[in-house]
Amino acid sequence: MNRREDVLLVDGYNIIGAWPVLEKLKEQSLEDARDKLLDMLADYQGYTGTQVYVIFDAHQVTGLGAAYKQHKLHIVYTKEKETADECIERLCAELYARRRHIYVATSDLVEQHVAFGQGALRLSARELLIDISQNRKQIEQSIGQEKKGGRNTLDEQVSLDVRTKLERLRRGDE
Repeated sequence: MNRREDVLLVDGYNIIGAWPVLEKLKEQSLEDARDKLLDMLADYQGYTGTQVYVIFDAHQVTGLGAAYKQHKLHIVYTKEKETADECIERLCAELYARRRHIYVATSDLVEQHVAFGQGALRLSARELLIDISQNRKQIEQSIGQEKKGGRNTLDEQVSLDVRTKLERLRRGDE
């Protein structure tokens, strides 16, 4: 999954419940677990170029739902009485019509089959975590090679505060 026209739809709460590091974090704070997931997916999107949508289930919450961008991710909270699965199915149909390669990340077997029926490819929570971990290792290796090569990197000359601001700009946070 390294092509710019690829789209990844992530069932946010399903992934949080499936990844041990996020499940443990959720026990202390669901908001922290969501933020950690979004950080990981923002890095993934930045590295792969895949457009990422994260869908959070709000079907038991009153309201119209919400969609916004954070870290250049598309984040969707479903509408009242709409499940994340229903929202993912709708997005699959909309995006498939635009000739995109669509992947759905969830460990919900029924949702995987429905997404497959909509023309999407399934990606289990475990497979996505492995992919993210491999990308992280590749990034760390390339950074290590750059440092060994005696390359003069900006990272060595800029304060932590400036690096943090640059990282926020890279992710699309103002």
